[in-house]
Amino acid sequence: MTSSSKSRSSRLHEPMPPAPPPTDPAASRAAAYARFIPREELSHFSAWQLGNFGDDPQRKPPLQPQAPPPPAAPDPETLRRQAEQARQQAEREAAESVVREEQARLLALKEARDGGYQDGYRDGLAAMESFKQSHAAQTAAQVAAVIEQMQARLEQVEIDLARRVAGIALDIARQAVRSELDQRPDHVVAVAQEALGVLLVSARHVTVRLHPDDHGLVTQGCAEALSARGARLVADPGIERGGCQVESDVGGVDAQVASRWQRAVAALGRDDPWSIQDDEAIDVPRSEAE
Repeated sequence: MTSSSKSRSSRLHEPMPPAPPPTDPAASRAAAYARFIPREELSHFSAWQLGNFGDDPQRKPPLQPQAPPPPAAPDPETLRRQAEQARQQAEREAAESVVREEQARLLALKEARDGGYQDGYRDGLAAMESFKQSHAAQTAAQVAAVIEQMQARLEQVEIDLARRVAGIALDIARQAVRSELDQRPDHVVAVAQEALGVLLVSARHVTVRLHPDDHGLVTQGCAEALSARGARLVADPGIERGGCQVESDVGGVDAQVASRWQRAVAALGRDDPWSIQDDEAIDVPRSEAE
């Protein structure tokens, strides 16, 4: 309470600030229109004199603007320096133009070279691809022809080999049959019985022709069969040992060794004849002889 009273008392005793001076309206207007006018803006005016106010005022013609002074003559050194600068500028521009033209020429040359390289590279790739395809086709055709020839030759070799193997097998079989007939001549008895069994029961006038050396063997071994068919034995040197030939009024049976051999090899697709050779000799296959 006491502090607030003291503050109000101190504010009451403070001096008042001075009042602002009064403003003059005429002075404010004069200050607003006061301005420095340059001479260049005063082109059309005339000086005011006493007596201009009347019935026939004498007006002076307006002042004409003063012509600018003629330019001073250029200094020869300045002219020479300017000419030298102009010449140097022209040389620089000419050099820059030459450089630009050379750069443009080099760029065009590079683009043309690059384009030619790309075209050549592309054409080269196309030519190489075409050559590869044609070469591959030609090589494939040659390989196919070689394979075909090899296949034909291989087939021929297989045929020749099969013929040789068959010929060797037939030679071995021939020698085995001969050896068997020599070692066991009584096989002719079974041959004669088989031949008589093939004849028809109604056959008459049965004759059995055989080698003279086999006559006794067949007489002893086929006595019953010969008697039952009423057959007679005839020794014939033209009949090879081991075989016989049966004849009758209704037909005959060729049971000779050569005939039976021919029928056996015919079943194998061969036509090797039964040749009469020495037992120690070994036949050479016809395929090897060829």
